[in-house]
Amino acid sequence: MSAPLLHRVAETGRAEISFTLDGVPCTALAGDTVLTAVLTHAGRLRRNEFSGAPRAGFCMMGACQDCWVQTAEGARLRACSTFVQDGMSLVTEGAP
Repeated sequence: MSAPLLHRVAETGRAEISFTLDGVPCTALAGDTVLTAVLTHAGRLRRNEFSGAPRAGFCMMGACQDCWVQTAEGARLRACSTFVQDGMSLVTEGAP
C-alpha cells in the first residue's frame, strides 16, 4: 500500500475496530466510512478500470459512482456512504 492520503487529526476517542484491506490487517474508528478507513491506510481507494489511474472518491455523497469497492465475498459497496464494520474484508485491487 502507498502512503496514506488522509491523516486523522481529530475524533480519536471513538472505539477502534479491525478490518482487512487487500488482505492487510488495518484498524479504523467506529463510525468511519469505508472511504475514510481505507484512505487513512492507503494513498488511493481504487484504480480506474479504464485508465488505471488512482481514484479516491469524488462527490462524497454516493452520486458519482467513483468510490465503488467490494468485499472479499464479492459484494459491491460505495465507500463514501457505507460505514466500515468490525471484521470487514475489503478488496480494492480489481474492484469495479
